[in-house]
Amino acid sequence: QVQMVESGGGSVQAGGSRRLSCTASFKHYAMGWFRQAPGKEREFVASIGWDGASTKFADAVKGRFTISRDNKKNMVYLQMNNLKPEDTAVYYCAARESVAHALLIDDYDYWSQGTQVTVSS
Repeated sequence: QVQMVESGGGSVQAGGSRRLSCTASFKHYAMGWFRQAPGKEREFVASIGWDGASTKFADAVKGRFTISRDNKKNMVYLQMNNLKPEDTAVYYCAARESVAHALLIDDYDYWSQGTQVTVSS
């Protein structure tokens, strides 16, 4: 059973930064971050391969967000800079039973409980 726990959510003003962390009891899985805003479907934010060498980002966050991982600590991070009100959502980390990362929700096998990020203008 893969257990995933994330932290780092909260409230921030527009233009500010926030770092989300996710701990998971595995090393060789690709990881992703997704988000779901009120009234909207869950959407892809970022993903990273098992060794951290390859990353992908949604166009909406490209240049503002970075994803990284520390396999020695079983941690994955989402650094969010220059936050905008439209970034307000519940953020989820997800794990995929593959070394290659993916963009689709159905490609991921395990999910965290989600953490709220609220960006005020």
